[in-house]
Amino acid sequence: MKHKKNGIFLVIFIIIVLRGFPLSAQENTLDSLKSIAVIEQKVMVPMRDGIRLATDIYRPKTDKPVPVILSKTPYNFNTWQDGKRNTRGFQTAYRFVKHGYAYVVQNERGRYFSEGKWEILGPPTTDGFDAIQWLAEQPWSNGKVGLIGCSSTAEWQMAVAALDPPGLAAIVPMGFGAGIGRMGEFYEQGNFYRGGVHQMLMTAWLYDYGFIQTSEHRPTFPKDMTHEELVRVSKYFDLAAEVPEVDWSKALRFLPLMDIVKNLGGPKSIYEEMIKRKPNDPAWYKGGLYHDHMSFGVPALWFISWYDISVSPNLALVNHVISTAKNPEVAGNQFAVIAPVCHCAFSRGGKNTIVGERNVGDAQLDIENLIYPWFDYWLKGEKNGILEKTPKFKYYTMGLNKWQSSYTWPPENAETVTFYLTSKGQANSLFGNGKLTTKPPGPEDHPDTFTYDPDNPVPTHGGGFCCMGDNYRPGSFDQRQIESRYDILVYSTDPLKEGVEISGTIEITLYVSSDVKDTDFTVKLVDVYPDGRAYNLDDTIQRVRYRQGYDQEVFMEKGKVYKLPVSSMSTSNYFAPDHRIRIEVSSSNFPRYARNLNTGGNNFDEKEGLNAHNKVHHSKEHPSQIRVSMTKGIIH
Repeated sequence: MKHKKNGIFLVIFIIIVLRGFPLSAQENTLDSLKSIAVIEQKVMVPMRDGIRLATDIYRPKTDKPVPVILSKTPYNFNTWQDGKRNTRGFQTAYRFVKHGYAYVVQNERGRYFSEGKWEILGPPTTDGFDAIQWLAEQPWSNGKVGLIGCSSTAEWQMAVAALDPPGLAAIVPMGFGAGIGRMGEFYEQGNFYRGGVHQMLMTAWLYDYGFIQTSEHRPTFPKDMTHEELVRVSKYFDLAAEVPEVDWSKALRFLPLMDIVKNLGGPKSIYEEMIKRKPNDPAWYKGGLYHDHMSFGVPALWFISWYDISVSPNLALVNHVISTAKNPEVAGNQFAVIAPVCHCAFSRGGKNTIVGERNVGDAQLDIENLIYPWFDYWLKGEKNGILEKTPKFKYYTMGLNKWQSSYTWPPENAETVTFYLTSKGQANSLFGNGKLTTKPPGPEDHPDTFTYDPDNPVPTHGGGFCCMGDNYRPGSFDQRQIESRYDILVYSTDPLKEGVEISGTIEITLYVSSDVKDTDFTVKLVDVYPDGRAYNLDDTIQRVRYRQGYDQEVFMEKGKVYKLPVSSMSTSNYFAPDHRIRIEVSSSNFPRYARNLNTGGNNFDEKEGLNAHNKVHHSKEHPSQIRVSMTKGIIH
């Protein structure tokens, strides 16, 4: 029995990307595909260093050259799995071939039948370039290649686009945050960090999907094996790793962080090396991540979601390309769709879209009428008006429950409004006296104090993440039970007399102090309903040692107040009349983010922590605040 999660690639394309495409009974069979396509499986495409990557090619039966859609992935797309024919990949191929495209899927180096040593994102600066060039030069190709994929089939696209390889005409990256390294204020380095804190989903993802299986630990076939023989043996061996099931609610608590995989019995892998890197480590800039010093050379249709892993860096990347691309055709042809769903769930919106447990209304998205015309224009040269019909930013506003559009992000009509944190010194929990107000604070400081115990962290309850097992569901959930904890500071506006819409960036500045050398501060934005339900919109975290930048660590002195810029958040949400805008402040959100052990040490190699007695200050001298982009019902 092969590990089921290694077939996630098939889910990405059939359920996530193409779920909204109607599939007839005819399309569900291999015979249907054979009737319209030339099928070439396990083609070993050579890279510049001689390594060959396993590639399946499905192209229309025609003498005319056709455009190519490429999906390069680390996931298992072998059409024989568990001794059975898996037809989902054929369904995807059928749809593209029927639409006049050659559909190509290729494994990254070191994955399954591809040769070489695997590295995260499959060295796109070489392999992606070479694959695109090879496809553009094939006699059956018209010389134009498009890229599509979600999650790890999307993340490598940006670094390749920076190289502008011959033949690359357009891309459709979806849920692509793990391909972003440094982007302005964000140093997430492929979703490994947020605010200088390790995102624990990367630990679970690397293990669960077999990425701890290195070239030294996996079986391979002889290089001189014939193509015919390779296709034949692929019916019996798909080279998928057998990864034991894990209860991540227990496994992620293990300390030290660097030994979590070892504690599960896993082999030594790239995880042990990555966990030691700091947010600005030079190693992050040697791989396949896209950074803000790189160019960008291709039109892109970006798909983003409000409850994905890195919505803010994703939006920052789109704006970065628009403002810095040297080619006007590239700068002027960046389009983004932002949906109210979780990671790679763009086709799952329905008439009553439930994200977590919040109903955000009719969020249906006609993907077919976005993606096909996009590729038809750039790869076939069809003058179909897609550029004129598509807004630069098509975004869904929760609460208002409708799709909206804007030429810019944040929307051009947005106004920045500042809300200040205030209290009488007891903002602890839902039952405290914390307030959010547009009135600047007075001279007196009544700081709010709480104790952060790394052994009893605030538990994760929803949010933008994936891949942490069944115990942790992403999305929007009622936070009241969490907010009853005394180690969470709660600040809310009075019930709104008029509805207001916040669409854009939420910037945060806290003034904090502690009795330890280093700690973290978390912030969560919440929509509070008249009946008390409190739905999370976005959350973030900031390690205090990085308050002056990720290229240096500056520790705290006991009792001294520090200005702390917190990694920003993003959303589009309408707060209806009688709702309240709320933020939560604490020092943990676990296992969404790794616990700070408060010692000032490496954190990744420590087993014991200290309790931190943390304070949030709010006064004229220390005006802790959030700044939001408000587009309706401006509060003055």
